[in-house]
Amino acid sequence: MRSAGETCLPASVTRAGINLIIQAVITRCMRRIAVYGKGGIGKSTTSSNVSDALAEKGLRVMQIGCDPKADSTRLLTGTERPATVLQKMRDGGELELDDIVAEGRHGVLCVECGGPRPGMGCAGRGIMAAFAELERLDAMDVCRPDVIVYDVLGDVVCGGFAMPIRNGYARDVFVVTSGEMMSLYAANNISEAVAGFREDGYARFGGLIQNSRGVAGEDGLVDAAAAEMGSRTVYRVPRSPAVQECEARLTTVVSGAPDSAQAEEYRRLAQTLYDLSEDVAGAMRLGPLGGCDC
Repeated sequence: MRSAGETCLPASVTRAGINLIIQAVITRCMRRIAVYGKGGIGKSTTSSNVSDALAEKGLRVMQIGCDPKADSTRLLTGTERPATVLQKMRDGGELELDDIVAEGRHGVLCVECGGPRPGMGCAGRGIMAAFAELERLDAMDVCRPDVIVYDVLGDVVCGGFAMPIRNGYARDVFVVTSGEMMSLYAANNISEAVAGFREDGYARFGGLIQNSRGVAGEDGLVDAAAAEMGSRTVYRVPRSPAVQECEARLTTVVSGAPDSAQAEEYRRLAQTLYDLSEDVAGAMRLGPLGGCDC
């Protein structure tokens, strides 16, 4: 009979070895996709339809909105003003995941980081605080997503808005753009930011997603910009009235008009991003650099 404190593990297994075994069990492999874009370019609509399409296929998806407007997940939840992590933190009290994670269409797990009160703080620091709270609550171990989609404002790439690619939260970075000059300018800033963090091995630039606006010569403009960045256009999303019609009903096209041609476009985009991304081990942040052997 074993005495108190003994285990049935071989004597050769050290405490350090036990810790490694435990870490291997709890470490998750998941796709970590960051979607950036200039404000108003359609990145949240794109992100939400991608998340919905991936979840429709049976994947467990979490979308984290990193925009102080907190409008990333409204098409998934059908809620105009969802509760945000920062708002709940300001309210005080001990937070639980149920307070800040809402279930959206096809079971997508929705989180809005939120931002400070207008004129009262830095939105970038707000993202950092929200990420720290999600880590404290072990969000990834509890929710266990297969894919995380970070929806990030790309007008300014300060330390806070660069958080997903700077500190190892995201792996694959895509930028939503049109052929308009300012959206291409923002896309170039994001590509430069990713290049700056390349030595850390965390993020890699996957390319541009063209959210078509009908600009003259738009395909050529976007392709030329991608080439200058040393990248490519990975998908062109056509214009469609179905997008605005579904947004008016606070739903994604994938759920609100599932049989439409535009829904099929978003499904193909989602599959493209999934195929171009890779599983990486870790909790909320990436684990050891490189792919995942799971």
